[in-house]
Amino acid sequence: MRRRSSRSDAHTMDGRAEHVVVVGAGLSGLSAALHLLGAGRQVTLVEREAAPGGRAGSNRLGEFTVDAGASVLTMPALLDEAFAAVGESLAGRVRLARLDPAYRAHFADGRSITVHSDAEAMESEIRRVSGPADAQGYRELRDWLTRLYRVQSERFIGANFDSPLDLLGADLVKLTLLGGFGRLGPRIGRFFRDERVRRLFSFQSLYAGVSPATALAAYGVIAYMDTVAGVYYPHGGMGAVASAMRGAAERAGADVRMRTDVTALESGSGHVRAVRTHTGERIPCDAVVLAVELDSAYRLLGTRPRRPVALRPSPSAVVLDAGCDAAPAGSTDHHTIYFGEQWNRTFDEIIDEGALMSDPSLLVSRPTATEPALAPHGREVISVLAPAPNLSVGRIDWQATGPAYAEKILATLEERGMRGVRDVIEVSRLRTPHDWAAQGFTAGTPFSLAHTLPQTGPFRPRNVVRGFGNAVLAGCGTTPGVGIPPVVTSGKLAAERITGSGNRQP
Repeated sequence: MRRRSSRSDAHTMDGRAEHVVVVGAGLSGLSAALHLLGAGRQVTLVEREAAPGGRAGSNRLGEFTVDAGASVLTMPALLDEAFAAVGESLAGRVRLARLDPAYRAHFADGRSITVHSDAEAMESEIRRVSGPADAQGYRELRDWLTRLYRVQSERFIGANFDSPLDLLGADLVKLTLLGGFGRLGPRIGRFFRDERVRRLFSFQSLYAGVSPATALAAYGVIAYMDTVAGVYYPHGGMGAVASAMRGAAERAGADVRMRTDVTALESGSGHVRAVRTHTGERIPCDAVVLAVELDSAYRLLGTRPRRPVALRPSPSAVVLDAGCDAAPAGSTDHHTIYFGEQWNRTFDEIIDEGALMSDPSLLVSRPTATEPALAPHGREVISVLAPAPNLSVGRIDWQATGPAYAEKILATLEERGMRGVRDVIEVSRLRTPHDWAAQGFTAGTPFSLAHTLPQTGPFRPRNVVRGFGNAVLAGCGTTPGVGIPPVVTSGKLAAERITGSGNRQP
């Protein structure tokens, strides 16, 4: 590897890699493929499953279409950038609906707050529920979140790192002055007196695998994405985005091979020479992008990262998907959060104690509120996500516990206003940490590594691998991290490691 001038001033490969094999057709692999194609590279994209998308795909539950994992889409401009690399657009291939409200939150005291990304509407809602002081605090918070995002978007989120020293510069000073290296919970508390409102702008730290009390304030950018930039829904479900990206890659000349499992890499002298598949096929390459689970990538490479402290996985989740013959009472919104009373205790239980939530907080998604066609006429789809401990900290027999816990989830929803939910369920599917582990997710969590300080920015596992000059990683386990916007960005960053800065035609 050598240093070449680029936007991120990061190491790129020696020589020109004409043919790149991308392993994995999740959003990171698809993003990498599109950016590589836009830079004039020949791309072979291989995926073990029958459909693209991975954790952001869609599948069938009887007659119903349900998301395979991610259900919240933010920052679609990053996806549009990937399409633009091959001369297409996201809007030209996927119909997006901006959700208003983005969420509706219900609290243990029986009150509810509607979350809008529109500033006037959200200020009015906060004034209604907690008074003029918190309404003013919201305006100040919105300004802070916007400045926080602007500082981080290019230099910290959208850049490759080769050393912590890469952080040094004017943007680091700006981030420090904004309080980005403090703690998120206390920082949000400066803007609001009402504990309920504080939760609305700090619960997003769970996406990063940490509690608001310990998360870096810099992760307020996730709240920016949700509550300022807005939440979107792609018609057809989340898998529609991945399918559109696959189509764009094929039209740009990619050789896309589904149901193709990579079993080995052929390497020598620090370079991957070919990819071998489960059929025995050998696919020669000049470079490889491993857009797979981090452990799977390291296993293929036959290496492990050298780190003084073991990598820490994020908490996991239990997800109950259901096809219903009618909408349960009280389920009028696309996304609804039911907060338990013991909110802070929840983090101790699932992160530190490895225990189930004693007072569950739940995210309910009802995509048929926006797109009825996901279900047969007059029927509904709901998915309930309950944070849970991963298999590293939780010693729970999920095969025995799972069905009873699903009943507890439904009972909790009944108690909090979703009356009759059990009665309308026609078909259901439960996914627990045991199931995520069976899919190959480390520690039984689909959320990869937690965004603790030692696993953030330049301290996160790098997307280049020591000892390999032409292997690059992409996905939520590497730079910049977990969530659809970071994962899409990771694909772009992986491509830049191979091609240099941006997508300029050489």
